[in-house]
Amino acid sequence: MDKVTRFFWFCSGAHIDTLKKYPIEHNKYVGIGATIFFTALFAALSGGYAMYFVFNGDAYAVVFALLFGLLWGTAIFNMDRYIVSSIDKEGTTMQQVIQASPRILLAIMIGIVISRPLELKIFDKEIRQKLKTAYLKGQHSKIDTLQKTYNEKYTAELANTVALKQEKDSLEKDINRSRTQLNEEVFGEKNSQTSGVVGYGTYAKQKQTVLQEKQDRLKLVTDKAEKMDQYLSKRKDFEGVNDVKMFSQKQLDSLASVAGFADRNWALGQLTYNENGTRDLDTYLAISFIGYLFILFECLPVFVKLMSPKGPYDVAIAKTQEANVYYADKDKQRDMSVIDGIYDEHLDEDIKRRRRTLANRGDNDRDKHRYD
Repeated sequence: MDKVTRFFWFCSGAHIDTLKKYPIEHNKYVGIGATIFFTALFAALSGGYAMYFVFNGDAYAVVFALLFGLLWGTAIFNMDRYIVSSIDKEGTTMQQVIQASPRILLAIMIGIVISRPLELKIFDKEIRQKLKTAYLKGQHSKIDTLQKTYNEKYTAELANTVALKQEKDSLEKDINRSRTQLNEEVFGEKNSQTSGVVGYGTYAKQKQTVLQEKQDRLKLVTDKAEKMDQYLSKRKDFEGVNDVKMFSQKQLDSLASVAGFADRNWALGQLTYNENGTRDLDTYLAISFIGYLFILFECLPVFVKLMSPKGPYDVAIAKTQEANVYYADKDKQRDMSVIDGIYDEHLDEDIKRRRRTLANRGDNDRDKHRYD
């Protein structure tokens, strides 16, 4: 537990040697450090998952995802650690908020970025179904567009084919009717179309001639229709109409599985709308609150530091910084005096006296803290 505690102290950006002197502050900085660590962990998972989709299908997709996730998580961790440790608790609440406001705005942007890949994973099943529906609609639209272009381009040929087929159907009906009349004439059946004389006579020969002419015409029309169908079929192949077919269920599953980040992100956005274009409030709120949760989680390191009260560790750090600035200024003055050839012994005495005063004040603060 001591190693875990020291690790979280390191994550919080605290000065460990100073923090050890104030046990009452230990748990607070463990909490701050844990918040920073887990925020970076979620950022690493989210970034790695997003990069996995970018390189989905590549043999090294997992390697790229791990490397980018580690890099992204480390960047977020370093930034959180620096911002939290740099918030000055000596200032007023408003000054601290103003100091942290750039980090809060950046946290909102980062929260949106890291939440999106995890939202894609949470709603993976619904996204796949939405993608399948979209792919089917897209394929329908593509087929309709190709067919419309083909019909417009070959309007005359298609009209000629329709006319030939209509003439063929008409001739087939006339031939059947003429054949029936010929048989009635040969067998001597009396009606308005026959003579009633049995045998293959003059009227029968006339009907046979008419029947033969219709059969010849039918053969000619049939040949033309077949040639036109063959021509149009070749033109369909050339125009690509025959190549585009509807997706099978297996193909749809495969397409949804290999869909890229952009397609899945689009599908997630479409989940918030019904088929009629109205807003699906339940899904919209579910997706939105997940995003808000990650934004809040990303802002937590700053909020935790802002909400934590000023403690003895903050006072000690402020005094240490004040002393370092004072010593740096005095050392600079002494160095300048040496360079100028003038050495002021009283300056050394002033520095030593100042150090003793600050040391005694620090001891008194620690004694007071232990008494409290």
